[in-house]
Amino acid sequence: MATEKQTMGFQAEVKQLLQLMIHSLYSNKEIFLRELVSNASDAADKLRFEAINDGSLFEDDPELKITIGFDKAARTITISDNGIGMNREEAISHLGTIAKSGTKEFFSRLSGDQQKDAALIGQFGVGFYSGFIIADRITVETRRAGSPADQGVRWESEGAGDFSIEAINKPGRGTDIILHLREGEDEFLSVWQLKSIIRKYSDHISLPILMKKEEWNDEKKETVETDELETVNQASALWTRSKSDITPEQYEEFYKHVSHDFGAPLAYTHNRVEGRSEYTQLLYIPARAPFDMWDRNKRGGIKLYVKRVFIMDDAEQLMPVYLRFVKGVIDSADLPLNVSREILQESRDVRAIREGSTKRVLSLLEELANSDDQAQKDKYAGFWTEFGQVLKEGIGEDAANKERIAKLLRFASTHNDSDAQTTSLADYVGRMKEGQDKIYYVTAENYQAGKNSPHLEIFRKKGVEVLIMTDRVDEWLLSFLTEFEGRELASVAKGGLDLGQLENEAEKKQHEDTQAEYKDLVEKMKEALADKAKDVRVTFRLTDSPACLVADENELSGNLVRMLKAAGQNAPESKPTLEINPDHPLVQRLKYEQARFGDWSHILFDQALLAEGGALGDPAGFVKRLNDMLLGMASR
Repeated sequence: MATEKQTMGFQAEVKQLLQLMIHSLYSNKEIFLRELVSNASDAADKLRFEAINDGSLFEDDPELKITIGFDKAARTITISDNGIGMNREEAISHLGTIAKSGTKEFFSRLSGDQQKDAALIGQFGVGFYSGFIIADRITVETRRAGSPADQGVRWESEGAGDFSIEAINKPGRGTDIILHLREGEDEFLSVWQLKSIIRKYSDHISLPILMKKEEWNDEKKETVETDELETVNQASALWTRSKSDITPEQYEEFYKHVSHDFGAPLAYTHNRVEGRSEYTQLLYIPARAPFDMWDRNKRGGIKLYVKRVFIMDDAEQLMPVYLRFVKGVIDSADLPLNVSREILQESRDVRAIREGSTKRVLSLLEELANSDDQAQKDKYAGFWTEFGQVLKEGIGEDAANKERIAKLLRFASTHNDSDAQTTSLADYVGRMKEGQDKIYYVTAENYQAGKNSPHLEIFRKKGVEVLIMTDRVDEWLLSFLTEFEGRELASVAKGGLDLGQLENEAEKKQHEDTQAEYKDLVEKMKEALADKAKDVRVTFRLTDSPACLVADENELSGNLVRMLKAAGQNAPESKPTLEINPDHPLVQRLKYEQARFGDWSHILFDQALLAEGGALGDPAGFVKRLNDMLLGMASR
């Protein structure tokens, strides 16, 4: 083992994070103590877990605790724990690098706006580095539980570009963090100030947080520090307390502890479940989406405890992937203390906890969505903006709760004339026209493309509402969500138009006559467009546009094909059907066109492709045909 003092450089991301943090978080600098106490608590949890299989790790000090003190003369604050501690390699790894997935994405999201960046940094989790907000030098003295006293480590840095590391003798296991305060930070050298921060942010920590007691000295006529230690926090796991004993502020601070978010949660639920499985759940829905929400390999935000003993962070088996944004704690009374991730995958108790917790989160969302209180409804609207696309994944992943999730979905709609996703399927059904038996939708790359789609024209004319689906996940969702409360979901851009009872007998008769009248034109166009169109037919779904493209019922929509190609996927090649509007002047003129019939047909097809957001196979050919047409008309 290297014993001499070594100087090493920080990972580049650490340097960047330190600079950002000191500037962005300075207005909320007292959070350094919350973060360092939280780390000390985690260290104790890890020791308790490892000691399940090796009791000797407790050495001769089985009472886990956190001790906080300060030295006015030296201008230092010390946070000590007798948890798991670190060896030399762990100190270099944990204190000199950020080993997190999504680190690059996190830095790319930073905007330079201090307030927004502070929230993002909080989501990322600043942990140990928060000490540099008030300290210009940090010394860490640590020894891993079970290692000899002479294998202690001292790590020290001024938070610039490097740190030093050396071996020391440390009789007690665990970690001491000594903060050497910057000029102007002496306000923290106060028992009252430190105690008030601990009670504000860390009262819920289940370990005792100890500080020296203060007493009034009659001789000195002032309060003096004694050698006696007192517990500053409640020192009981928050989730084990009765709900009536916990204030909203305490729930909020515990959320910040488990999530490292700086803001308050959107909603939370705290329950003790008894029956086949016995467990306590304290689950939170964040107000903002984390920066790495789209990383489906990221483990969830649930901490697993067994009989109040910490077992693991990010226990992904306890919550389905589509609820990966949920944070909190689940404490089981039934699982074995030596449970592993492998055992979690097989356990019947874990399945029961997962099912119960999933239902509880969905119930919480239903309470917000269906509330008569506008403030609660607004909360759900905020939730949908942040997490709606993730919740949609549940339609395909969770067959048992598919109907409940379907009721929570929200979409943009022609009813609102806005891109805000506020329409539920139940709202749509409640507004259906008499004789309407389907829920109509259109998928598009964005709201404007969907709203202006030629496929909507007949529906707009008849006053029939159409849902506008623009999220990338929507096409996938629709392969699982084919009906709602017995009503089929029907794409306005697929198959033949069937308006059912929305079309009267006179209209049907008129359509039959028109189709017969245009039969020869349709056959001629099929021949001209044989290389592009599977079929050509007269349509009555258009009122303003001359033509549109539709896919067959069981084929991929044009929008999905474009998405797959953009993602580098192979999409099955299939030709669309061209539908023409017999009432449009361009189509009527085509009946009598001879010389340029082929060019006119190709222009109509290409225009229809462009109108639905598609890309032309031969843009130059389209431009040439169009220019020739314009020149020909101009010369007449």
